[in-house]
Amino acid sequence: MATPVVMPKQGQSVESCLITKWYKKPGDRVRKGDLLFSYETDKASFEEEAETEGVLLAVFFSEGEEVPVMTTVGVIGEEGEDAAEFDPRGRDGKTPAEEGKETTPGTAGDASPPPEAPEQRSIGDKQGEREEERIKISPRARNLAAQRGVDYRRATPTGPQGRIIARDIAALSVELPGAEAPPLQAGGDFEEVEFSSARKLIARRMHASLSESAQVTLHTSFDASSLIALRKEIKKDPERLGHITFTDMIVYAVARTIRNYPELNAHILGDKLRLFRRVHLGVAVDTERGLLVPTLFDADRKTLVETAVELKRLAKECREGTINPDYLTGAGFTITNLGALGIESFTPVINPPQTGILGVNAITWRIKEDKGEYLHYPAMGLSLTFDHRALDGAPAARFLQELKENLEKFIFLLCK
Repeated sequence: MATPVVMPKQGQSVESCLITKWYKKPGDRVRKGDLLFSYETDKASFEEEAETEGVLLAVFFSEGEEVPVMTTVGVIGEEGEDAAEFDPRGRDGKTPAEEGKETTPGTAGDASPPPEAPEQRSIGDKQGEREEERIKISPRARNLAAQRGVDYRRATPTGPQGRIIARDIAALSVELPGAEAPPLQAGGDFEEVEFSSARKLIARRMHASLSESAQVTLHTSFDASSLIALRKEIKKDPERLGHITFTDMIVYAVARTIRNYPELNAHILGDKLRLFRRVHLGVAVDTERGLLVPTLFDADRKTLVETAVELKRLAKECREGTINPDYLTGAGFTITNLGALGIESFTPVINPPQTGILGVNAITWRIKEDKGEYLHYPAMGLSLTFDHRALDGAPAARFLQELKENLEKFIFLLCK
């Protein structure tokens, strides 16, 4: 009996996934547990194994195609069985989730606004739309064409049933009509690398963050002597306390400080703020696929050791590409640490719709006066970017001031 192979749903926030590689092809014998295909969301990568034995009768989506979750991507059965009834695109080449989303402005399901008045549209416009309605193009390919500013009608379809997919858009020349191509030396003068899904998501979010908000950054530093001393003591007993990092300590302190500044633990939604009663902190992680920001839920209710253990688990899953997408949403404030890379000051960009982000900088040595004497001390920099639409500079500065005091007297914060 033929069995459909379905695109899994990874987390509640994921609506579609991108097939990155098929490890089996139609006609191949498949055993239970064999690797069938790999796929990725905008934030993580996964692999799907066969849950039954048989022959891979059909594959309905190619590598590089974006597929709605819970959609049949292939069929496993015995030789001679008919797999056509499982094809999610049916006769018209569309999945149910893509009905009405295939064409250009003015057609059903398109995100573009309709024309203000039908009588303003010429006969030529309507004929052009009817011509474009016959073009089959995946949502991912349409978005890529818009990002690159190319006419997807010029693409050569290589997808199933004459469908334009992302790789077809990538193959298009971006030169203007009539423009003379620049000469290339033997071996080529450059290499073009297409953005990964994660990089595209980061680019869109960062651009939107800077263009749609009023961001201001405040810089300060604190005496890290107590933090350094405490960490040295903790490292003496790693079996009982584990490996505690400066990031763990700062996350712990931020989680308790931010409770007094609700406008920083918030999302800005147009002309209103959504203030969170619980503290869920995003902590940026550098991975091979780009920057990921997993969420430490209920951060203000966790001990320092619990914070350290959870952050290490989240970072490990991010780097391995196994993070549940639900852990990449839900944060009310973000922390990003570039101190290990020697950065002394920077301007972190807010992760919308959040209202603030804290950048942690490297430790530098400075001089301060104490009872008439000049002392050298290790100073750790903090850079707070906040959305001026949500709060003013004074409360943002007070947050930094209180956080500074809590970090300089970290042992007292642990006792509270």
